[in-house]
Amino acid sequence: MTSHPVFLTDKRTGEPVAAELIETISEADLRSVETEWKPVTVARIRSLMAKGLSPADWPEGWHWKWRDKVTAINGLLAFQTFALRCEGKLQGLMQLNTARARCRVAEQAGKDLVYVDYIETAPWNRKAIVDVPRFSGVGTIMIRAAIEVSRDHELRGRVGLHSLPSAEAFYANACGMTDLGLDGTYEGLRYFEMTSAQADAFSG
Repeated sequence: MTSHPVFLTDKRTGEPVAAELIETISEADLRSVETEWKPVTVARIRSLMAKGLSPADWPEGWHWKWRDKVTAINGLLAFQTFALRCEGKLQGLMQLNTARARCRVAEQAGKDLVYVDYIETAPWNRKAIVDVPRFSGVGTIMIRAAIEVSRDHELRGRVGLHSLPSAEAFYANACGMTDLGLDGTYEGLRYFEMTSAQADAFSG
C-alpha cells in the first residue's frame, strides 16, 4: 500500500494541515463511510425532509454505496482507487478507470485517457451538508493524483470525467478542464476533459 504526504486547508484557520493520500480503498475506509460519513449525510437529509424538500434537493451523491463500487471492481486491473485521510478521519475517496474511455477534445481525439469514475469528499467538507466545511482541497489532490496515474500509464496527464452539477465550476475554473457540454448518453451530466497542456498547467 503506497501513500503520499499531502496537505489540506483548514477552513476555520486557513492553515495547511498534513494529510495522507493512500493508493487503495481499504476495508477500514469503507467502514468509515458507513459509520462516520453516512450519519452526517442522513442527518442533513432528515433536516431537508422536515422542511418538505424532495430528493431532488438532497446532497448530490447521497445514494452512492462505496462498498458496492469497490466490490464490483475487485481484482480488475483497469481500476485504481485512492483514499485521503487527515487527522485520523477519512476525508475523500476516488475511483479511476484506465481502460474505459478515449479523448473527445479535438486536439487529442481518440487517444486514451484516465477516466475518473467517482470522486467524493467527506460530508463535513461539503457546504451542501454542513454550514462551515472542515477542510478544502480534497478535489484538487484527487485530480492531481488522476493526472499522475495518467502519466504513469504514458497518457501524458490526459483525464476525463462527468461532473455532478455542483462541481462543474471547480472542474472548469479551478482545474482548467475543457467543458464539452452535457452528455445525453451519461445521465445528462456535463463532460470535462483535461489535455496534456492543461494537466501540466494544473499540476505545476
